Amino acid sequence: MAEIKRASRIAEGLPYPLGATWDGLGVNFALFSAHATKVELCLFDDAGKRELERITLPEYTDEVWHGYLPEARPGTVYAYRVHGPYDPQNGHRFNPHKLVLDPYAKGLVGQINWHPSHFGYRMGHSQQDLSFDRRDSAPHMPKCRVVDPAFTWGHDRHPCVPWDRTIIYEAHVKGMTKRHPLVPAHLRGTYAGMAVKEIVDYVKALGITSIELMPVHAFAQDQPLLDRGLRNYWGYNSLGFFAPEPGYSATGGGINEFKQMVAQFHDAGLEVILDVVYNHTAEGNELGPTLSFKGIDNASYYRLIPDNKRYYINETGTGNTLNLSHPRVLQMVTDSLRYWVEEMHVDGFRFDLATILGREPYGFDEGGGFLDSCRQDPVLSRVKLIAEPWDCGPGGYQVGGFPPGWTEWNDKFRDTVRAYWKGDEGQLPELADRLTASGAVFNRRGRKPYASVNFVTAHDGYTLHDLVSYNDKHNQANGEDNRDGHSHNLSWNHGAEGPTEDEAIQVLRERQKRNMLATLLFAQGTPMILAGDEFGRTQHGNNNAYCQDNEITWLDWEGIDAAGENLTRFVRRCLALRAQYPLLRRGRFLTGQHNPDLDVKDVTWVTPSGTEMQHGQWHDNHARCLGMLLDGRAQATGIKRSGGDDTLLLLLNAHHDVVPFTLPEVPGGQSWQPLLDTNLEADAVLAPAKAGSTYMLTGRSLLLLVLQAKPAKTGTTV
Repeated sequence: MAEIKRASRIAEGLPYPLGATWDGLGVNFALFSAHATKVELCLFDDAGKRELERITLPEYTDEVWHGYLPEARPGTVYAYRVHGPYDPQNGHRFNPHKLVLDPYAKGLVGQINWHPSHFGYRMGHSQQDLSFDRRDSAPHMPKCRVVDPAFTWGHDRHPCVPWDRTIIYEAHVKGMTKRHPLVPAHLRGTYAGMAVKEIVDYVKALGITSIELMPVHAFAQDQPLLDRGLRNYWGYNSLGFFAPEPGYSATGGGINEFKQMVAQFHDAGLEVILDVVYNHTAEGNELGPTLSFKGIDNASYYRLIPDNKRYYINETGTGNTLNLSHPRVLQMVTDSLRYWVEEMHVDGFRFDLATILGREPYGFDEGGGFLDSCRQDPVLSRVKLIAEPWDCGPGGYQVGGFPPGWTEWNDKFRDTVRAYWKGDEGQLPELADRLTASGAVFNRRGRKPYASVNFVTAHDGYTLHDLVSYNDKHNQANGEDNRDGHSHNLSWNHGAEGPTEDEAIQVLRERQKRNMLATLLFAQGTPMILAGDEFGRTQHGNNNAYCQDNEITWLDWEGIDAAGENLTRFVRRCLALRAQYPLLRRGRFLTGQHNPDLDVKDVTWVTPSGTEMQHGQWHDNHARCLGMLLDGRAQATGIKRSGGDDTLLLLLNAHHDVVPFTLPEVPGGQSWQPLLDTNLEADAVLAPAKAGSTYMLTGRSLLLLVLQAKPAKTGTTV
């Protein structure tokens, strides 16, 4: 290994906080490693190209190596070389020839330029990862940069949108703005592009309250994808958990630019939620590269097979699993979360493969270390915490299994709504549960309906347009012979695969989009919309576009046609109605139980004949039409008093033909005023219909009505 000049003065410093911390006079460096024998701090020129100094950290306290450089300043470029045993069979992969990134790095310089030196072993060697590679990886590695956290936030405040009013919009920083004509060309695809007034105003006007950004933690590009001319577009391949992805920065730094973006959304009253990936890293399995954690303390950071620590437990499907059972790894994750809340001002998190985070060596535990840490933390317990409640390990499907304080992606809602509107048999019992926030799953331990984050589409899978346009996935552009992606999508092309000139098919597809969006936005629970679904964007049948950093995934704003504009107006109308009528977002689960004090049920299920559904009728596999009566007199809270909300009636008809529906008679009501019919334009003026009359409910359509009260009697008393 080349000898590097040592000139800087160094003091002992402190073992906390971890990372590189500027205190106004110098920089404290602290790195956890329980099994290292020596740690060298490597300093580089401003571009990160030339290694200037290599300084041994002088102190080791509580398994933390640390030192203080009084001459270091914000902007200092650094990384580490960590010495220790190279003993893969016992879980140790130290190799000081490999430059490693600080897990607490707040900023990165440069990118990975893939080279054989990234690997701690000799690639192609007969012993594979048991061999040892002495090539220096520094010329091909990104570096860390010391940051000054100072930023003038002004009057910025967390919007703190109540959960019952929350509408989530899942978006991608690059995809949202890359093709937007009103975003300046040099800002497209960046944090600054997201902060442009036209983007913020659009999201606000749609009726959204909270934008959820796909991963913005610094992530790695995969060499196999690059070899095929593709890229890791989604970003689920984290390099570090503190630094924003530099590729999304118009200025190259990203930290202040990200903060400015958050401030712009907050100024409009919009929350910013981050999709975060703490379940694995970009270092892969035993044959993966050494970039950070693997070379710092492999045996601590990763879950290894207990009786053969050469190999990794792979419950994520990515080659490795982060070991949150280790207190220092748990600390790193919670430190990261608090950093993004306190320093970057984000409002919540969606956790990728969150079951991993609650998994202990014996399996998933809703009282596990990480979940308990979040629940008791004074910062994290107050922000939005959303779990993707599944992973690839045994017992990994945990929808409804997370503790109080968490909300969860509800794929049961997705599958039921898709199957129902496709016309599958026997869906009414499941549909009723989904419309009432899947109470059979979530109504426990004081959890609220908003614990169910409902969605019909998300980044992983079809867009809404493709869901109604393709029977089969079309992932050929991914270069995997169409083998990747889910094959069971509950999709329906309505008579033609992909684009068609058949007007009848086009009309039906548009109505089906409205049906599913209205079902999503009028159901109890927290709705999540995939960006672009509101105007019918397409990925041309690709249901696994993780590697498509191009026009397949970038939102085509200039390609929005008349149908797309109509659909956008429809979504705005639905969201306005949800905001207007509290019954569509109740704070308590609707159970259908009779309240003897008020002589009312909070929800009544109605047949097309206008009568209440009976037990046997729920099991009619051919029934595809259902009414949901929400009585405004029912209690909205646990306080025993009569509710004062409007009474609503939601009618859903997945039958292919018109169904005559008798509008139920309700005490005190005279007629039903239609608010929205998916068979008509969003702003159509609809005539009221008398209670007890028959409404001809169009095939494959949804109707929302509000009860009109009888006129009050007037007269004189003596």
